[in-house]
Amino acid sequence: MAKLTRQDGKTLFAAWLGYLMDGFDFVLITLVLTEVADAFDLSTVTAATLVSAAFISRWFGGLAIGAVGDRYGRKPAMILSIVLYSLGSLACGLSWGYWSMFAARLVLGLGMAGEYSASATYVIESWPVAARNRASALLISGYAVGAIIAGQVYRFVVPAWGWRAMFFLGVVPIALALWMRRGLKESHDWEQARAAAADGADTANVPATRRDFVTVLYRGRHALLNHAVTVVVGVSLFLLFTERAGGFAWPLALLTAAGFVLFAAQFARGRTPTMVTLMITVFCAFLYSWPIQALLPTYLKKDLDFSPGTVSDMLFFAGFGNVAGCVLVGFLGDRWGTRRTYVASLCVSMLFVLPVFAMDSGQTVWLALLLFFQQMFAQGISGLLPKLIGGYFRTPERAAGLGFTYNVGSLGGAVAPVLGASLAGGHSLGPSLAWLTFSLTLVVIVLIAVDAPARAQRLFRADVSVAAVELPPEPRFPQPPAGRYPQGSRRDGGKDLAAEHD
Repeated sequence: MAKLTRQDGKTLFAAWLGYLMDGFDFVLITLVLTEVADAFDLSTVTAATLVSAAFISRWFGGLAIGAVGDRYGRKPAMILSIVLYSLGSLACGLSWGYWSMFAARLVLGLGMAGEYSASATYVIESWPVAARNRASALLISGYAVGAIIAGQVYRFVVPAWGWRAMFFLGVVPIALALWMRRGLKESHDWEQARAAAADGADTANVPATRRDFVTVLYRGRHALLNHAVTVVVGVSLFLLFTERAGGFAWPLALLTAAGFVLFAAQFARGRTPTMVTLMITVFCAFLYSWPIQALLPTYLKKDLDFSPGTVSDMLFFAGFGNVAGCVLVGFLGDRWGTRRTYVASLCVSMLFVLPVFAMDSGQTVWLALLLFFQQMFAQGISGLLPKLIGGYFRTPERAAGLGFTYNVGSLGGAVAPVLGASLAGGHSLGPSLAWLTFSLTLVVIVLIAVDAPARAQRLFRADVSVAAVELPPEPRFPQPPAGRYPQGSRRDGGKDLAAEHD
């Protein structure tokens, strides 16, 4: 087992704290969705688009703040992201109607996207190779802890001061997060890549200061086209998730997907099949997890007629299960491998999906236990997602690659609440949430079990090695202290598919 240092703990705690506040701010809308719907006179489906709004902007946040992380370092990107999502939370509390809150949620989505890519990349690159599944999973547990805290705060704050007070609380911890991040060192991998480039050790391994996602898309020879495509994608997403697409929903969805593939192709070049398949995998992962994440409070309040206190209790057990799952899969991932652990955990989670929605309002104890275990194995496994995705990208492009891939895929989270509410058709949410979660979990199990990104790469680029597609040799970094990393292991992502993906 890899030996961890005090600096490793400090690195994780600082990033974890930021991710905790990210989770607190992001889930607030799901807790007060019924109150907001009543205040602004919105239907359940229209109110659900406020959850979706943050996902609409996430793809650009992952791209832009990821580029900041690749060019200027992981730390500045983390600070920028926490400022953005805190300001977005404040703006939600000050909103005067549907559209003002929709805009505030867009800002929050930008920050959340950057927080995920910057913090995940920072922690993974700072920890020893043999412990990176733990680093990834423990970091993501911060989001679940933030959600737990938000649920407990809800039961006291909303009945006394109203739903706006919840959003105002979202800005309180920002000073602490910024203070924690002042004294952090930059990630080891990023510093090494920059030093190697500065020394001319490996000019082919283009560092972040020379090639990042923003530069590739908006300053190259296709800049004018990419600006136009960005506008088209943004407008298409807006129309799709504000119920204004009319009969053009599928053409707009295909147009958006084509834009994302175009961007991925320019950034990933020969590894485009890998990157696109990763986006599809993450999209399906959000489709199975976010119907419950986004609409569980609404289901508990409307379908089971639970009081705010009981809703908070249920969300506590669900969130605690998520945290326990993150911790468990982190250790199992380092022992069994990332993909094996992912598939095994999702298979176990399927045992609990249908029973969760078979409970009635008089079975609160059983419902709490089932939610705990369902979230433990279904949502806790998402702690390995940064490690899974980040392993496909080299250090100089990892923050933007991880950020863009994950946050484009996260549009599944924008589709999920609207799809779940629409399938319910004004009736009970339970059956639609249960079957969406069950069926999409099966899809994700298959995609990860067969290593779909590697298979897609071999299918479309059979002439190129999947483990090092269009990648130059690794830079010769100075050797770490003896015993710090496993003999023969490398910190950088060049070995990604061959070793880190089992």
